[in-house]
Amino acid sequence: MNNCIFCDGKFDKIYEDEYVYAMYDKYPVSKGHILIIPKKHVPTYFDADIEIRKAIDKALFVLKELLDKLYKPDGFNIGINNGKASGQTIFHLHVHLIPRYLGDIEDPTGGVRGVIPSKQKY
Repeated sequence: MNNCIFCDGKFDKIYEDEYVYAMYDKYPVSKGHILIIPKKHVPTYFDADIEIRKAIDKALFVLKELLDKLYKPDGFNIGINNGKASGQTIFHLHVHLIPRYLGDIEDPTGGVRGVIPSKQKY
């Protein structure tokens, strides 16, 4: 894919297998924020084949253990933006593994519902 920064793959990788690689997010939401990225160019999670989806799942568990050891987070958010309306800005699938820490925000109730702030509290 032309001009795709993730297809280039020239990053400091912290994990890699046949299908995916992972790196720390350049603009982290929290300490240890990781991106898991397929080596094959696929725009969204719904375009990924089963091998890529399995590799992502495996990477999530391996990298969670790494983050537990390094940073001892109190929780995690796993996020995927699929399409422009969801906030996707790089149209190559990437999964955010975001460590969360007690007190990192005043009230985390609603979690991922916060992508639409007025819908977070219910």
